[in-house]
Amino acid sequence: MKINGTYYRSLWLDDDGWSLRILDQTLLPWRVEVLRLSSAEQVAHAITSMQVRGAPLIGAVAAYGVAIAMRSAPQDLDRIVAWLGETRPTAINLRWALARLHARLAPLPVAEREAAAYAEAAAIADDDAETCRLIGQHGLPLLQEIAARKGRVNVLTHCNAGWLATVDYGTALSPIYQAFDAGIDVHVWVDETRPRNQGAALTAFELGAHGVPHTVIADNAGGHYMQHGEVDICIVGTDRVTRRGDVANKIGTYLKALAAADNEVPFWVALPHSTLDMQVDDGVKEIPIEERSAAEVTHLTGPDDAGKLTRIQVTAPGSRAANPAFDVTPARLVTGLITERGRCEASPAGLAALYPDKAA
Repeated sequence: MKINGTYYRSLWLDDDGWSLRILDQTLLPWRVEVLRLSSAEQVAHAITSMQVRGAPLIGAVAAYGVAIAMRSAPQDLDRIVAWLGETRPTAINLRWALARLHARLAPLPVAEREAAAYAEAAAIADDDAETCRLIGQHGLPLLQEIAARKGRVNVLTHCNAGWLATVDYGTALSPIYQAFDAGIDVHVWVDETRPRNQGAALTAFELGAHGVPHTVIADNAGGHYMQHGEVDICIVGTDRVTRRGDVANKIGTYLKALAAADNEVPFWVALPHSTLDMQVDDGVKEIPIEERSAAEVTHLTGPDDAGKLTRIQVTAPGSRAANPAFDVTPARLVTGLITERGRCEASPAGLAALYPDKAA
């Protein structure tokens, strides 16, 4: 996708051919700054600090983290994979990518691991970009059908599931970009997504850069717009989908799904194959939910009137804060899943029909 007319993927190799370049997403949308990651430690920090975030992108960056580590410590493959796997607990893409690297590298002599790791990491990144392009193709007919009936399409999304959360295109935003590029009159309600405001900062930044009409709303306003017929469809991303179709996504997604069900608004979830976790059945009981720092709730960061980034406290002094980063939406509230292989019901049968290889 493009920023100020320049095409970017969300990660790429530096000119040296081995270190990794990323956009520092903690500074967007106020400043576009490119970081160079030259060690596994820097990769781990980028993931935990959310300089990179979004389940598919985390997996791709972690894969390159393994490759960078193989330059100096190919004998430490097991330790590096296990250590990077602990950086974020909820998104399954991280462990999927690391398991793929480990399976590819473990049988090899240590002298061959570096080259193989870079090749495998590049394959993961390319696969994610193509996967997200196909998700957009399979989601596009949903928006075309609404446009044929109503003219304008109003989409509500939560958090950031665009190209900044993936290698390119995005998951939930991919159908929106493809609809806009096809000339469909589409408008996006962008949840702010407290406490880190990924919607207000990142999704709005992406949509604005692409020219897609959008409006940022408070997290709790979505139900109001649904009640008044201002939302035609909800499309969100996800960090993990269980074999029965339960969906883990950014905190607040569950409440949007409840409001959508009460107002008969279709609630679709866009995901790549790497987000499926067929080892888990009951998402509410079995998916680990990351608890992040209370400071993300108690404080906000943004530019003041002079443009200087400033951190302010927004809660009463001395008050405790809890910060679960994700919640789980049960499959019964999900209209369907949009994948690179097509659309399906959020059910064991639906997923098995599209992914018989994974169901087995």
